Amino acid sequence: MKIALILSGCGNRDGSELQETLSLMLAFDRRNWQYQCFAPEGKYRVVSHVDGKEEGERDIFVEAARIARGNILPLNQYHVDDYDALALPGGMGAARNLSTFAFNGVDMTVRPDVEQAILSTFNAHKPLLAMCIAPMVLAKVLGPYGVTLTLGQPCPASQVAEALGAKHQCCQPTEYCVDRQHRVYTTPAYMVGTHISQIFDGAENMVAAFEADFK
Repeated sequence: MKIALILSGCGNRDGSELQETLSLMLAFDRRNWQYQCFAPEGKYRVVSHVDGKEEGERDIFVEAARIARGNILPLNQYHVDDYDALALPGGMGAARNLSTFAFNGVDMTVRPDVEQAILSTFNAHKPLLAMCIAPMVLAKVLGPYGVTLTLGQPCPASQVAEALGAKHQCCQPTEYCVDRQHRVYTTPAYMVGTHISQIFDGAENMVAAFEADFK
């Protein structure tokens, strides 16, 4: 397997959640699968992880490179034929940088390059994996197809996902949701989780389900 990951910066409050991203990387690496990180380019507002205040602007791509240890490509270089699946770890970057869900709720938009990556993967009948709040991006893009996903328990986000046309399945932190018709795999992670062990178990269980379906 060769998996593409879309990152959205660095940090749970304003970019990709590190523990969720690393849990996905570890699940892939333990199977000897290759993975390649991608990120869109452009400025975003950085949030302090100490007091929650905004601290100016940084570049999404440059910050995401911190997680990937520099092994990262611009999202516009993602070619669906080169990969077996596309994965989106969580973190508020999915809601602030990949989309405008954090600001616009049900009126959210998704970055065109992110939407193109998701749609090209979906139309190629290849799997999509997402964690935490990242399934909201899938809900916006794939909601019209009636995709089923999880954001954990009923919450304002799940209500928006349903308003966008997606179906919501309740899950505990280590559980996952599989929509085999649309080849979508999601797990709630820190939407409901409280321990890093739950995040790693949720990612592992989701990836194991994906592996079983696409061996």
